Amino acid sequence: MLRPRSNRSLVLAAGLLCATAAHALEHVTLNNGFSYDCARHENIGDHVRLYFSASDDFQEIPASSVTAIETLPDPPAAKPATETPARSASSTSIPALLNTVSSAINIDVALLAAVIHAESGGRIRAVSRTGAQGLMQLMPGTASQLGVHDAFRPEENIAAGTAYLDALLKRYDPRDDAHGLALALAAYNAGPAAVDRYHGIPPYRETRAYVARVMNEYKRRRTTTTIASQVTSVTQPAH
Repeated sequence: MLRPRSNRSLVLAAGLLCATAAHALEHVTLNNGFSYDCARHENIGDHVRLYFSASDDFQEIPASSVTAIETLPDPPAAKPATETPARSASSTSIPALLNTVSSAINIDVALLAAVIHAESGGRIRAVSRTGAQGLMQLMPGTASQLGVHDAFRPEENIAAGTAYLDALLKRYDPRDDAHGLALALAAYNAGPAAVDRYHGIPPYRETRAYVARVMNEYKRRRTTTTIASQVTSVTQPAH
């Protein structure tokens, strides 16, 4: 299967970049079987505008094509990952690790850096409220299945997290498009069972925000001029 590579442009699917503003997300079902998830909608005469962000980004469709508009539920908000009391290891080897793993598995290094940026902010000993650990926030069960002995060792965490992401890309991204990538990222955040149950990105605000955040960060990193500038800025906030 084709996976995101540094020489391919990323086309963002409009329905996957919904905002995470104060408004509840809306699920719009069309009579042709397609559907959109948007931040809000607005009736304009015989058309409906679907807004996909807090800005003025919208898509206008005929009102006659809409069969239902539902407000999506939100799960309890997850607390951000925190740093364990133990001293963090040096992050000087992270760029080299990302380059090595991305080359071996053929995944764009910018995508890996974007995932790490969203998952842990580049903190080697980050631990989430649910117990996910390390740079790529591996759950203990997943880490064990992937043969990880110490999730706080960058080389083990990155190798296992990349292998897991690669498996999700193979499962959801057979055409190497933005929709498949978004599904793989949603599965990385909420689990494949949730993606399969909802036949798409789960209606969780946290998951939808995560997908948009990683894809936007991925796009930003792909505009940098060198691989070094992509991977060494893992801990830097997006601009």
